[in-house]
Amino acid sequence: MSKTAVVILNWNGKSLLEKFLPVVIKNSDRQDVEIIVADNASSDDSLSYLKNNHPSVRVVSLDRNYGFAGGYNKALEQIDTDYYILLNSDVSPEPQWLDPLIDAMDKDSELAACMPKIRAFNDPDKFEYAGASGGYIDKFGYPFCRGRILNEIEEDKGQYNDSISVFWATGAALMIRADLYRFAGGLDESFFAHMEEIDLCWRLKNMGYDIKVFPGSEVLHVGGATLDQQHPRKTYLNFRNNLVMMFKNLSSKSLLPILFIRMILDGVAAVHFGVKGEWKFFMAVFNAHMDFYSRIPSALKKRREQKSLRVKLKHIETYPQSIIWAFYFKKITRFSQLKHFRL
Repeated sequence: MSKTAVVILNWNGKSLLEKFLPVVIKNSDRQDVEIIVADNASSDDSLSYLKNNHPSVRVVSLDRNYGFAGGYNKALEQIDTDYYILLNSDVSPEPQWLDPLIDAMDKDSELAACMPKIRAFNDPDKFEYAGASGGYIDKFGYPFCRGRILNEIEEDKGQYNDSISVFWATGAALMIRADLYRFAGGLDESFFAHMEEIDLCWRLKNMGYDIKVFPGSEVLHVGGATLDQQHPRKTYLNFRNNLVMMFKNLSSKSLLPILFIRMILDGVAAVHFGVKGEWKFFMAVFNAHMDFYSRIPSALKKRREQKSLRVKLKHIETYPQSIIWAFYFKKITRFSQLKHFRL
């Protein structure tokens, strides 16, 4: 049994495997590491490509496309290891990227999960949208990163090279203890895709565990390889899953007030889309809310199931104000400008 399994979820991604898997193999060369591709019932030539070109790479074949969350859950059930690394198929790791991550997990038993610094593959001088140098959320559940606020992405000038605790680690390159992954319930399969890693990290934080970023480890990420950032489907999933995530994880005291304000803020976003004539995005927000209401009973059940595991409900990695207000009204576009957010 290897100590660490680098697991790449694939669905009809032969071209991405051709481009990035050789780099993953080359830069993950440690005796205690195994590279695994979990295949979500691809209909392209992914499996034949792996068999013919990378026979040493273990393949876990699933019977259908379970999405990001379900695909990983089903595949990881079949992998016996100490640490999982969930790695997107469009990620190019730098040399020795694993060493800081594995060393940190070995040394700190309270560290549940961690991530490398993520730069943009097509613009390496900049951080990448989905993670940058560590993830956070604001008071109202909006995620942002050290190096990316909303759609404003900073250049990486080494300003965030310190290893610190964060609120969430990106699912593009997420290292997590296998036993805690299972104990926390894994990724929420009802999300299908988007924000499930934030939900999982939130549960781990509520359980009292730490999550960190280690910028001494670096990867390059294409991003948007399966669904572009500016796509109504992504908007729908992000709005819906964010509401479900908050319903599951907020404290009882905060739940109703925060959700009420989020309804207003989401309504403003929908009106904004409508005024601009972007009716597909308007409907994406509307449908996200309708779907959220229908999911309240199941989300309530999950919330109750997690109740006994919650030992900490306040986290200093949560920005105590509105990141939307900070961005649009205070013109704050860089993480370092958040004066009331000292970690």
